[in-house]
Amino acid sequence: MMMKYILADNQELTRYALECLIQEKAANDVYRSSDKAGLVELLKEHENAIVLLDYTLFDFADVDQLLIIGERFSLSQWILISEELTPSFLRRVVYSSHQFSIVFKDGLLRDVREALRATACHERFISQRALEVVIHHQQEEERPSILTETETEIVRAIAQGKSTKEIAAERFSSVHTITTHRKNIFRKLGVNTAHEVVKYALRAGLVDSSEFYI
Repeated sequence: MMMKYILADNQELTRYALECLIQEKAANDVYRSSDKAGLVELLKEHENAIVLLDYTLFDFADVDQLLIIGERFSLSQWILISEELTPSFLRRVVYSSHQFSIVFKDGLLRDVREALRATACHERFISQRALEVVIHHQQEEERPSILTETETEIVRAIAQGKSTKEIAAERFSSVHTITTHRKNIFRKLGVNTAHEVVKYALRAGLVDSSEFYI
């Protein structure tokens, strides 16, 4: 049966290689898109298409936008094929929707072929490398980081909504000292924002949830 594919990849060589792989065993309809708006228009015409997307080269605002479009076109299937996908992105996609298969552009050719075979049979394929990244990220997130007593107290203050200046005044420390502590906390927890610090501290049982301002 002839399948419909949408190549959503802005690298010409990759598009050519993917089209060759798509046409290896049967003639299929292949369409090309260069941006998110064009992709949506193609999906309106071909709702059951298989989309091969390099997320890192496209103009999606974030993973939520990608998942919303996937949900909007629920008959479509997606193969995400990129060189670099962050652990948090992979985990979100893997656990949020079964529409998305995942392979790496610099990975094994057989993974791409297997993803194409699986999606043609309405199955999902997650490469071994992607699975390992997701599992490792989950284990790291669940493992309590070793914070010092001072860092734990600063985490509690951050959760209570206090600013760096307020924390410094309460602890009779300089703003520079508290800023250094914050950087160390963020590094140990592998996070980027104060809100993420609070969420991590709650999950790890480092602080009492009744004290928090979220």
